[in-house]
Amino acid sequence: MEKIFFTFKIPDEGMLLLKGYEVTGNTQDRFLSKKEIIEGAKNCSALITLLSDKIDSEVIVSLPRLKVIANYAVGFNNIDIETARQRGVRVTNTPGVLTDATADLAFGLILATSRRIVESDRFVREHRFNGWKPDLFTGPSLADKNLGIVGLGRIGKAVAIRAKAFGMKVVYHNRKPMLPEEEEALGVRHMSLEDLLRISDFLSLHVPLTAETRHMLNEKRISMMKREAIIINTARGALIDEEYLIKALRDGRIAAAGLDVYEEEPFISQELLDLPNVVLLPHVGSATHEARRAMSIMVGRNVAAVLEGKEPPNVVV
Repeated sequence: MEKIFFTFKIPDEGMLLLKGYEVTGNTQDRFLSKKEIIEGAKNCSALITLLSDKIDSEVIVSLPRLKVIANYAVGFNNIDIETARQRGVRVTNTPGVLTDATADLAFGLILATSRRIVESDRFVREHRFNGWKPDLFTGPSLADKNLGIVGLGRIGKAVAIRAKAFGMKVVYHNRKPMLPEEEEALGVRHMSLEDLLRISDFLSLHVPLTAETRHMLNEKRISMMKREAIIINTARGALIDEEYLIKALRDGRIAAAGLDVYEEEPFISQELLDLPNVVLLPHVGSATHEARRAMSIMVGRNVAAVLEGKEPPNVVV
């Protein structure tokens, strides 16, 4: 009987699809070290991982029976794809099912930062509210504001639909623009990244982390933006030069930011934690019951397919 090892417990719906195999793994509420993953999975054909697990060349080479790494995430930058490919190990992910969940959260961060919801909540809890005032926690409205979306894939498009409902003007940047009829149907307009940065009142990032996109939002590009602009990131933390973002937020070079991801996740610098004009979330973009269950089912189907000698539904390599 082939063996499966999971690095962290995921919802039962997907695991029930693997009842015909010997499934073991980490049932504690903590992340495993590299050494523990190698030891736990040493005789396994399948490895179920989280985005927080660093599955590098050492891990993959140490598991000679490994046939598939099933990442419980859309992203897979935690896995050494080239080593997996060289050793014939399939890598799978869970795309599509968390589109609405992540888009909802991105738009939630737009609302939270613009209307200063977290600051206001803290203000009330500290018993500082003593009556309505004309200038109490004012912020920008959304209607007629420019929302710049970098990466108009599934999630970016879902954010655009939500933004249009609030009366926002949506511009976007992709390496390859959509067809004119697609842009018209969605009500969006393509432009260069530099032009988009200059006109955006809100900027939302929805691209994968690659060598090309790392620090795509750096000092030069942030300096192009309006001082009243708000940056939203629910994609990958290292898309932004976090050190400069902190400086820009502290100096009023950027009005605010809403972040669900961080450059050195799970580490978050104290400087970022101390800033009042940033909303910080613990990487919960896909954290709806529906999305997490669907992700689990996709993992189960991907693993089962590979172990049955079939092509997995959601293959990376």
